[in-house]
Amino acid sequence: MGQFNARDLKKRRKRMKWKSYRYKNHQLKLWAKTPVGEAPRAKGIVLKKKGIEQKQPHSGIIKAVRVQLTKNSIPVTAVLLGTGAVKFVDEHDEVIIEGLGASQGGAIGSMHGVKFKVVAVNGVAIDELLKGKKEKPKSA
Repeated sequence: MGQFNARDLKKRRKRMKWKSYRYKNHQLKLWAKTPVGEAPRAKGIVLKKKGIEQKQPHSGIIKAVRVQLTKNSIPVTAVLLGTGAVKFVDEHDEVIIEGLGASQGGAIGSMHGVKFKVVAVNGVAIDELLKGKKEKPKSA
């Protein structure tokens, strides 16, 4: 840390910047490389319903669906939040998914491998279907 150490300090700072998640995310444009891209939501077609076992120490099965996104054909797993929500979703339905809101765009708690949640089915919000305010439209 002497008088002529500026070059070494600059070099070290440049290297250590890459340890920061925000800097790395910004430089590598990682937000654009998720399945939904830069968009907050995405539309897709349900391929199948599935149950996912929770991680220890929790028990129980999480109701989820496998969704193929329409914009880039990438299949993702999305969880169905709410009691009885799985009854309103069938195969080949059109759903809208969004991120779960976990830190760094990852999974929440005991739901490993699930980064998205289903928000709407055939244009109707899941919350309104669960409350009984609206009915699911008949698909053609």
